[in-house]
Amino acid sequence: MKGVLLVNLGSPDSPTPKDVKPYLDEFLMDERVIDAPKWLRTILVRGIILQTRPKKSAEAYAKIWWEEGSPLIVISERFTNKLKTETKMPVALGMRYGTMTIKNAMQELKDKGVDDVLLVPLYPHYAMSSFETVVVKVLEEQEASFPGMKITTLPAFYKHPEFIKVLSESIKDGLKGFDYDHILFSYHGIPERHIRKNDPTRFHCKIDGTCCNVNSVAHNTCYRHQVYDTTKMVKEYLGLQEEQVSTSFQSRLAGDPWLKPYTDYEFERLAKEGKKKLAVITPAFVSDCLETLEEIAMEGKEQFLEAGGADYKHIPCMNDNDAWVKVMAKWVNDWEETNKLDVAPST
Repeated sequence: MKGVLLVNLGSPDSPTPKDVKPYLDEFLMDERVIDAPKWLRTILVRGIILQTRPKKSAEAYAKIWWEEGSPLIVISERFTNKLKTETKMPVALGMRYGTMTIKNAMQELKDKGVDDVLLVPLYPHYAMSSFETVVVKVLEEQEASFPGMKITTLPAFYKHPEFIKVLSESIKDGLKGFDYDHILFSYHGIPERHIRKNDPTRFHCKIDGTCCNVNSVAHNTCYRHQVYDTTKMVKEYLGLQEEQVSTSFQSRLAGDPWLKPYTDYEFERLAKEGKKKLAVITPAFVSDCLETLEEIAMEGKEQFLEAGGADYKHIPCMNDNDAWVKVMAKWVNDWEETNKLDVAPST
């Protein structure tokens, strides 16, 4: 029997340091998030970061926490429940980090008789710290606990026409009534070395902008190329002018060079260049979470206005938007019927 496994990032069980600390420990000790040797990662995470970060992160989570719980979890559950009404297959939801585990979700599918699973990492773009770590974790759980279960993975869908359409229409709805003079596409940041590590050719990715314009198999796993493709395609769909749009990267750790330009720097630059009404979208996420609701919707607004901006609007993610649910339902149902996926890599 076929079934669908949706996987998103995850969340602490509550916005308290007690629950945030083990969540951050699992997240930051992932070798695909902080890709240092384990001894060094242990010193950095458990010896330094976890001594102060849980309290600060708990305060941030408390700002965005809903009555029903973590926004990311609640939204992901709503999306899952809607998808269940659009397919005959069993659908289960797991999280890469936290207590809502991938293993439990796989067990849920197995208990329903599923032995052929379509894995859907809920990330439009390929990055080792998001998409790749989900796939690796699922395969580890399969080998350890579900050896008879076949896994097929939905590829990164960052440029699929149906995704671009539903994302663009969602942005269009979010912009209604807001007289913007600039739109900032803010994507989750990653270290530059992750781009080079994921380059199968070992020579194509130079992170200088030129390599993205030369067709290469490296683009299948190049996060930077993929996010710029998403920006370009949404811009074309919405008929936006070049000068109306820019792309940036948020959420970095100190120390190593991360993808630039940095979103917080862009808030200041755009304001100082005379942009007064800024709309910000976060297309690396399909569900609103701490990084969109606190870092962008709250902190970003404050930064832009303090730098001289006059008005600011955060455009929500697609969340459980019915049109987005129907797109996902089409993909999973096509797979059920044909055993094929119409979400091909870029090359």
